[in-house]
Amino acid sequence: MSQNQPPPEGGDQPTDAGFGQAPQYGQAPQYGQPPPFGSAPPPPQYAPTGPVARPASMTRAVMLMRVGAGLSVLGLLASFLSVGSIKDQIRTQLVAQGSTIPSQLDTAVNAGFVVAIALAVVVGLVAAGLWLWMALVNGRGRKWARVVATVFFGFSILSIAATLAQGQTALPSLALALVNVVLGGYIIYLLYRPESSAFYDQVTA
Repeated sequence: MSQNQPPPEGGDQPTDAGFGQAPQYGQAPQYGQPPPFGSAPPPPQYAPTGPVARPASMTRAVMLMRVGAGLSVLGLLASFLSVGSIKDQIRTQLVAQGSTIPSQLDTAVNAGFVVAIALAVVVGLVAAGLWLWMALVNGRGRKWARVVATVFFGFSILSIAATLAQGQTALPSLALALVNVVLGGYIIYLLYRPESSAFYDQVTA
């Protein structure tokens, strides 16, 4: 058989497809079909991240804190309405300390009155600001804010106890201080209600 004669048909050329088939010129070799894979896993489901519902006890506590801020401003106005009482208290204290010269006594009384009013303005505005701040952060469920509110309530009890011990506070200011203590006690009760504690825990989580 000559070398140029084509090979006979039906020879022993490999005809199996897949791994045993020789690639044709210009065609990428076939290595078999990849094994089928399952469908892609569903995306993970996440819990909703919306705002936590605030219970009624917390809503009431926040509202009463704002009322406390208003009472602080009202106490500031009561200080201006108690001008005569404040001057009488200052005069009594100065006389007890030995100041008896009328001209010097009047000057000292006026100076003491200005200082007392300025102090009342600062204390009233700071107290109103603290009430509003506590209403804001507790309304947002900050657990540390409940602790701070408790500490402030303890300070208010000590303050009213010291005021009662002195026995020289004007009646309107004393009445407002007592109302603030009662209001603060009820607010603390609301903040530690079970539903309020659950609200703090959910926000923290």
